Amino acid sequence: MTKHIGFRGWFYFRQGWSVYFAFIFAAINTLTVTYFLAIENYSFLKEVFPSFIHYVILVSAIGIPCLVLIGYAHYKRTASFKAEADIQIEANPHLRRILQNTEVLLPSYVKITELMIKLSENKKLTDKELEEVSKLQNQLNKHIDKRQVPLD
Repeated sequence: MTKHIGFRGWFYFRQGWSVYFAFIFAAINTLTVTYFLAIENYSFLKEVFPSFIHYVILVSAIGIPCLVLIGYAHYKRTASFKAEADIQIEANPHLRRILQNTEVLLPSYVKITELMIKLSENKKLTDKELEEVSKLQNQLNKHIDKRQVPLD
């Protein structure tokens, strides 16, 4: 990990900038620009929002719950997040490898638990069961041999 310290630092910088700094700066900028360029120039809006603080409080009281609901809908009620997650798995070799490993290992876990239960009941394994275990072992070895993500 230490050999990638520059890229890791760049990633953390971009996260801090885009998620936190730019977000807060954009919110403050939007509130300031909309108030001083739009509301201050129209007397009927100036009556609704007599000061910048009133404007910030009202917009925050309405905007924050709306944005929370939009964020909730994005993750829980629309296909947007699923599409993003699918793209991440397609594009990220580490996530793709985790999915592939899981798909290969689950049948093995089921078979191992079946055999453990049988052995714990002091029953002998049949030749067919031993052959199935051998096949699973071969499948796992083939899967390990064709791995593409380096382990470093």
